[in-house]
Amino acid sequence: MGILVVGSVAFDSVKTPFGARDDILGGTATYFSIAASYFTDVSVVAVVGDDFPEEHLRFLQQRGIDLSGLERRKGKTFRWKGEYGFDLNSCTTLDTQLNVFAQFSPKLSMSHQTKEYLFLGNIDPDLQRSVLQQMSRPKLVACDTMNYWIENKRDSLAKTLSLVDLLVINDSETRQLADDPNLIRAARKILLMGPSTLVIKRGEYGVLMFSNQSIFGMPAYPIEDVLDPTGAGDSFAGGLMGYLAAAGNWSDASLRRAVVFGSVMASFNVTDFGPAHLGGLTFTEIEARYREFRKLAHFEDILEKYA
Repeated sequence: MGILVVGSVAFDSVKTPFGARDDILGGTATYFSIAASYFTDVSVVAVVGDDFPEEHLRFLQQRGIDLSGLERRKGKTFRWKGEYGFDLNSCTTLDTQLNVFAQFSPKLSMSHQTKEYLFLGNIDPDLQRSVLQQMSRPKLVACDTMNYWIENKRDSLAKTLSLVDLLVINDSETRQLADDPNLIRAARKILLMGPSTLVIKRGEYGVLMFSNQSIFGMPAYPIEDVLDPTGAGDSFAGGLMGYLAAAGNWSDASLRRAVVFGSVMASFNVTDFGPAHLGGLTFTEIEARYREFRKLAHFEDILEKYA
């Protein structure tokens, strides 16, 4: 089956209270594809400049990721620089250089057009729909967005949301999109916009999933040494979509398991700068942490004498 992800491949310069790194591999499509590659085949459609090193390409290819849709253009690769506060929940963007990404216009090959699972990274909603128009009836379409598109291209974003099955955004974006401070009411409003499922990323507080049938919540995995949360949301989405593609369905039970697998991938992501640790896991480690999550969230039913 396999997944097609359309988004950014970038260089990140990150500073947290626990260290700093310059020009490390980053971008939505990077973190997503690495996380998803543990579950299914992944193809990337993105653009990089002629400054993008071969070692990064080899790193992604070693995970079996299809890079035939990674366009290389003359110029510099997209660069982002940010700094996190002590609690790591908020990030200040210090610099954004779109470079070749500013002219990104995804063109899908025939093999990409027939992928059954599609993830649209948080690019311009006009571009998200242009990708959808090139696809041949994918089984499941998921997307991400960000505060900039919600504020500046709301009408276009609304058109995109009417065409997707699954929306993955964070809690502040949920409130902004629905114009409601209450997450429960906000989620219900967003479900009326088109997606049948909404997954809300809440950082160290875990994740909430809403559908017309149910509400599901998971805590974040308790990590003692969190170094860098960059890419955690994208690796979460990669684990979630990767599992759904491998399962071949998106029943409520599959969606719940997918949320846990997404949380597993995000928990590994935050323990290092960049995607190196994420890309060096074994599936045995992933399964073990899934089971740890299950223990973390498990509790017994009410004792009979209290029933």
